[in-house]
Amino acid sequence: MRFSALCRLSRGAAAPLAGRNGTAPRRDTASTWGRWEKQQAGGARGSAAGEIIQSSKKVLASLQKGHPTFKPTLAIVQASDEDLVQEINQNFAKEIGLHVIHICLPQGSSEDEIVGEILRLNEDPTIHGVALHLSDNAYSSKILNAVKPEKDVDGVSDVNLGRLVRGDTYNCSVSPTASAVMELLEKLAVKTVDGKKMLLVETCGPLEASLQCLLQRKGAMTMSCQWKTQQLQSKLHEADVVVVGSTKPKEIPVSWIRPGTIIVNCYPDFLSGEHGYGQDVKYSNQSAIEAVGPLTIAMRMQNMVKTSERWIQSQQYREWNLHCLKLQPLSPVPSDIEISRGQSPKAVDVLAKEIGLLADEIEIYGQTKAKVRLSLLERLKDQTDGKYVLVAGITPTPLGEGKSTVTIGLVQALTAHLNVNSFACLRQPSQGPTFGVKGGAAGGGYAQVIPMEEFNLHLTGDIHAITAANNLLAAAIDARILHESTQSDKALYNRLVPVVNGVREFSSIQLARLTRLGINKTDPGTLTADEINKFVRLDIDPSTITWQRVLDTNDRFLRKITIGQANTEKGFFRQAQFDIAVASEIMAILALTTSLADMKERLGKMVVANDKNGQPVTAEDLGVTGALAVLMKDAIKPTLMQTLEGTPVFVHAGPFANIAHGNSSVLADKIALKLVGEEGFVVTEAGFGADIGMEKFFNIKCRASGLVPSVVVLVATVRALKMHGGGPNVTAGAPLKKEYTEENLQLVADGCCNLQKQIQIAQLFGVPVVVALNVFKTDSHAEVDLVCEIAKQSGAFDAVPCNHWSAGGKGAVELAQAVRKAASQENHFKYLYNLELPITEKIRIIAQKVYGAEDIELSPAAQSQISRYSKQGFGNLPICMAKTHLSLSHQPERKGVPTGFVLPISNVRASIGAGFIYPLVGTMSTMPGLPTRPCFYDIDLDPDTEQVKGLF
Repeated sequence: MRFSALCRLSRGAAAPLAGRNGTAPRRDTASTWGRWEKQQAGGARGSAAGEIIQSSKKVLASLQKGHPTFKPTLAIVQASDEDLVQEINQNFAKEIGLHVIHICLPQGSSEDEIVGEILRLNEDPTIHGVALHLSDNAYSSKILNAVKPEKDVDGVSDVNLGRLVRGDTYNCSVSPTASAVMELLEKLAVKTVDGKKMLLVETCGPLEASLQCLLQRKGAMTMSCQWKTQQLQSKLHEADVVVVGSTKPKEIPVSWIRPGTIIVNCYPDFLSGEHGYGQDVKYSNQSAIEAVGPLTIAMRMQNMVKTSERWIQSQQYREWNLHCLKLQPLSPVPSDIEISRGQSPKAVDVLAKEIGLLADEIEIYGQTKAKVRLSLLERLKDQTDGKYVLVAGITPTPLGEGKSTVTIGLVQALTAHLNVNSFACLRQPSQGPTFGVKGGAAGGGYAQVIPMEEFNLHLTGDIHAITAANNLLAAAIDARILHESTQSDKALYNRLVPVVNGVREFSSIQLARLTRLGINKTDPGTLTADEINKFVRLDIDPSTITWQRVLDTNDRFLRKITIGQANTEKGFFRQAQFDIAVASEIMAILALTTSLADMKERLGKMVVANDKNGQPVTAEDLGVTGALAVLMKDAIKPTLMQTLEGTPVFVHAGPFANIAHGNSSVLADKIALKLVGEEGFVVTEAGFGADIGMEKFFNIKCRASGLVPSVVVLVATVRALKMHGGGPNVTAGAPLKKEYTEENLQLVADGCCNLQKQIQIAQLFGVPVVVALNVFKTDSHAEVDLVCEIAKQSGAFDAVPCNHWSAGGKGAVELAQAVRKAASQENHFKYLYNLELPITEKIRIIAQKVYGAEDIELSPAAQSQISRYSKQGFGNLPICMAKTHLSLSHQPERKGVPTGFVLPISNVRASIGAGFIYPLVGTMSTMPGLPTRPCFYDIDLDPDTEQVKGLF
């Protein structure tokens, strides 16, 4: 049988460990290993291999001094019944300090099965190298190239062979057999191969390619042939060195080989003593024949150490090599979607590589977006964070003032025009506003995230995952109430802890519930009747249920509903409601969590109701925590996109700021801060005015993340300031009144009171403020200058006009420069209140110091809830006020800086998993409604091009 070059290389190189099914492959290698070991003392073989092993051992020891937890692991995949010399691999690896695992697949495994195993090892971060041992006919291009080049310790992939040909030997693995041949030639009488004639017989595939490249680079003249070549005799006679890749056929006379010719045998049976040349043949360098096998394995281990070294280097922080996209702004400025489609975004894997992400740290969704894995935080844990910038705003008009646009314009200016690493971190927009009043939220003009239709619609499905998880929990609550009301303790217990295959066992989440109940038993058969009663009865009081179903659509008729009307529900019905999906506590948890484990813990802590004794009932009590985590396992990863100028953006989470905390995720910020480097900037946005989104950013998000902000960018518009100065109402969809399109310095001056108040709010937290005046074409120079002057007089570090909407990053360069200067100032960040204060006092501090209220007024329901939460041990949580965003007060019509009002607290809820108390100010709806003419009138799909129309 003829053996392939790779098979010759691989035989005798796997570890004697159990296969996947726990059985070791057949082999009888003790005698061969012992025979080889005895021969070590006197030959060149032992010396050459030993030197390589000792050298590799020193290199690895040096690597592990700087990375003591690093454990390099080589995986060897076997799908053959060959008698492999596993001991050599295992002993060499042990001597060096490498770990080897041996994976046995059934003989005759299909190509797809082998490739599947290789791909699994490629994705396993604990595996650093992969080698193959297959049957002769199993090697195929598909299998060889399935091995990730970075893990290919045998140099068999096309990528590694290509790098070798190009001379990039540092970044590639060279065939260990080829390296062994070169080492032997150097150790033997061949001091130089320059000018020598080298004949490669039956050395096909990667081995032949590698040998030819290495030999020719040394000046040798190489020829390749098969045993059946017609001119074999003459070729053998002319050769100075013959490298043999398979057993010599008996019909080839030994006399054809010229005496004195050096023969290097790469055939695998190097330990058996059977080389196919006959025992009567004497060669001056016969010892070379015996040396290739062990030296090959030593070279493989050396490759493994080099691979480990490259792996460690790849884990270090990488300097950005970002290629920004060029903009050619048009005048007049086209629609947002026209601008978006006029720019060709980079492929997301290209963007990821430019900013230092590794290939296995992204999960690509289409061409322009990708999830980023949280493993990056562990890889870059020692990297210093960049600067942390928050974009907030004054009290907005119903049209919005452009915080997202400023955020995008600022990072485009920093990176594309000032060559400073920067990242934008934005929330994912809700489908409700997108099809309702507001439309898209990807920024606008020449400062937006692209492709904007992907950004504004399903993206990577995070909101759908939240909807599914939220509604699963809602279904679990009502189902549990129904089952408890219709079954005995015994029936409930038998269904909750069923007998499966003759065995009854508690699940892990049930064991945790038993522990919380003080029942320290693990055998279901040992519980007493009283313990069974405690275990099976949650006794949920339906009147206390706070967990609602959600939908990511503005649907006013779901604000109050009755559930349980079907006959199958046996008369159990109750009044309930739907919230908008982004108001779900699970969305808030996604935005505040710091890891998968932390998210799972938070999901379990969510309080959904009280029992009839007034004690909280949690998702953990319902046994649904693990299922919720499964539904959210992909949503926890931030989504990578890009701006119009090709700078990176993270889109992650999307809690509303008036009914939640209104900030993108902690995880996106943390990852971005590592990626930008110490001198870089991460710019994130808080929803609505500084009194809402910014206050919650500081008091809730910063507490959860431990991050300290460097600068606040406060966005203002002349339009909004005129409204606060007494201008007429601004209505979405209606033309602006002349007060907003003509110069009116008095209205602007009067309205700057709101800007001044928002600056003061930021100063309560000790963070420098830069005012960004988002300029519209109807603003006069005098109005712009007036706003900037008043802002600086009111304590802002700087105030600059911005034209990024019409000019892209170029129009925000002055803002970027001001932010860089402000970030270098001394920071005196502090929280507004101490968490140990009573809930009522924390609410009062926010009302008085932030909103300007004289005092607060608690409804009886609010007082009752505060008392209950305090008794339940939830009093030390931060406060997340649910308040209108259209005024500093609770009354949307009161503009400017209202005074003399008492803030009414109608109710208080608790988001225990998210980690905050949730007071409702006045009348707050958690389900928006559609207007008379929603945005969906303008949204359409071209059936021929499949392009979306009407998203601004």
